[in-house]
Amino acid sequence: MQAPRSLILVSTAALFAVSGCATSRVTIPADLPAPLRAPAGETLFVEALATGVQIYECAPKAGDSSSFAWTFRAPEATLSDRSGRPLGKHYAGPTWESIDGSKVVGQVKASDPGPDPAAIPWLLLTAKSSSDTGTFALSASIQRVRTVGGIAPAERCDATNAAKFGRVPYKATYYFYRVGP
Repeated sequence: MQAPRSLILVSTAALFAVSGCATSRVTIPADLPAPLRAPAGETLFVEALATGVQIYECAPKAGDSSSFAWTFRAPEATLSDRSGRPLGKHYAGPTWESIDGSKVVGQVKASDPGPDPAAIPWLLLTAKSSSDTGTFALSASIQRVRTVGGIAPAERCDATNAAKFGRVPYKATYYFYRVGP
C-alpha cells in the first residue's frame, strides 16, 4: 500500500527540518576510536541529544542463580536537537522513534569504554530494521558518544533486593548516518 502524497510531503519536510538542525554546528569527537566510525559511504544526517535513564534489574547471574548482578534492561530517554526542540524518544530494542512516527531499531556493532569510566560505553550500531518512511527510515548506522552517567547502580545487588529496578540518569549524543550524500 502506498502512503498518501500528503504524508510523504510531511515526512519529507520533517526530514529536511531535522536534517538542517542536525548538521549545523555538529562536531563528531575528533578522538573517536576507529571501530566506532561510520562506514565509508555513509553521511551524517541527524544529531540527537538524549536525556533520560538506563534501566537495570537486580537479577541472578546467568548460570549461577545464587549470585546476583545489575542487568541492563532498557534505555528510556527523550531526544532533542541542540536548541531543545523535541525530535523523539529512545527505548528498548534499542529503538529510536521520531516525532513523525518513524523508527529505527539498532544492533551493536562495536563498543568502546569512552573517556569517562563513570559513564556508559560509546557504541556504533547498525540499523537492524526501520520504518518505510520518515526521519529515521534512512538510518544505516547510529553512534552513541559523549555519554554521561548511566552505569549500573552502585547499590548492592543480592537476594534481598532481587527483581528491584534501578533507573540511572544518563545523557548521550546520538548521530544517525544514511547511505550516500
